[in-house]
Amino acid sequence: MSRHVLSIRHVWLALCLLVLAAAPAAASDSAAPDPITSFTLENGMQVVVIPDHRAPIVTHMVWYRIGSADEPPGKSGIAHFFEHLMFKGTTNHKAGEFGAKIAEIGGSENAFTTDDYTAYYQTVPPEALGTMMEFEADRMRNLILTDAVIGPERDVILEERRSRIENSPQSLLGEEVDATLYQNHPYRIPVIGWMHEIEKLNRVDAVAFYDRYYAPNNAILVVAGDVQADEVRKLAEATYGKVARGPELPPRVRPDEPEQNTSRTVTLSDPRVSVPSFSRSWLVPSYHTAEPGEAEALDLLSEVLGGGTRSRIYQALVVKTGVASSAGAYYAGSKLDMSNFTVYGAPRGTSKLDAVEKEVDAEIDSIVRNGISDKELESAKNRFIRSMIFARDDQDSMANIYGSTLATGGTVEDVEKWPERIRAVTADQVQRVAAKYLRTNHSVTGYLLPSEPVQN
Repeated sequence: MSRHVLSIRHVWLALCLLVLAAAPAAASDSAAPDPITSFTLENGMQVVVIPDHRAPIVTHMVWYRIGSADEPPGKSGIAHFFEHLMFKGTTNHKAGEFGAKIAEIGGSENAFTTDDYTAYYQTVPPEALGTMMEFEADRMRNLILTDAVIGPERDVILEERRSRIENSPQSLLGEEVDATLYQNHPYRIPVIGWMHEIEKLNRVDAVAFYDRYYAPNNAILVVAGDVQADEVRKLAEATYGKVARGPELPPRVRPDEPEQNTSRTVTLSDPRVSVPSFSRSWLVPSYHTAEPGEAEALDLLSEVLGGGTRSRIYQALVVKTGVASSAGAYYAGSKLDMSNFTVYGAPRGTSKLDAVEKEVDAEIDSIVRNGISDKELESAKNRFIRSMIFARDDQDSMANIYGSTLATGGTVEDVEKWPERIRAVTADQVQRVAAKYLRTNHSVTGYLLPSEPVQN
């Protein structure tokens, strides 16, 4: 199954555009769009319904509040491993039957695992929604987990790691940077898991994981598309509502990071690398952990500094001086706990990597010392929104907005209030978070460098 990490930028800005686009439509249309509704089943499963009647399709997503950062010590990769096992047989359906039913009606399906949650989704015609709920509710508790199932799928995961990680110098370096940036928090462990620990995962581990985390009171159902809330409620109660409530789980309290007061570097030299590159990361708060306004300011700082072709870094390094072939910045604000802010760059032609690094540092220093103008900030806000112009036409984006927000401690109200919060950010706030968090002496820098092959 695929794995991707949703950034708060993609999650929130899609909604921002939807809100802005909906205003003129509401003024001109006789009927206002159906409201987004939320309710909770008696067994504790939260449900969000996002009506969208523009096309006869529906996206059905189940989110579990369990990710790689919740794994027991020594069992890295089990959350992602279990994502794969969810596509095996149950006591009511043979392996592959669910997928065959989806293909038969021309739908699509997938799943993904992140540090903080695991999600499963299907996009199908509205009349198939009840069938999707039946299958998904069935595998929530009725998987058949035998050694004959576990062993082969574990081998699949090991091969996936070899393909995606071991064969990619960039991925290998990324793992080492994370393990250095997070000194104590489980975000330091890769979502796919360490090879030597994946090899030891077994049926006992899988059953214990399943029984603890896969239950309706640890899940969120999001339905977006050509549906009515009353219809979704009726179907959900008839399917998910019959699944017994699981164990009451304690709050997800993970180890805190100690004070970080050193500058660290991680270097990987590999003969497969043709162009050197660097990244610099800082530990920063996420939307869930930040003081009011800080996460929004960090989001806009990432846009001003390196969010696109109009950003300071791109204009200075790629357009004006031409020392870089690529350069930018990003803020991964959607995590449940402390997150990271990263800048990166790679040289062009005969330019040197240290020249790219120095110019990126100069752009950061300029914002820390001199700030940004109100005009520049307003332009960044507008670019931020326009970059998601097509999100309003994508049901998956809306389902992801709400699912990922709720799965990381947010609420429906957080989603609805985000546009006004981002609009309220001032230039002074952006300068303050830059000065507070982007300090070189509290960072981790990763270098990916070419090397000569070892001669035998």
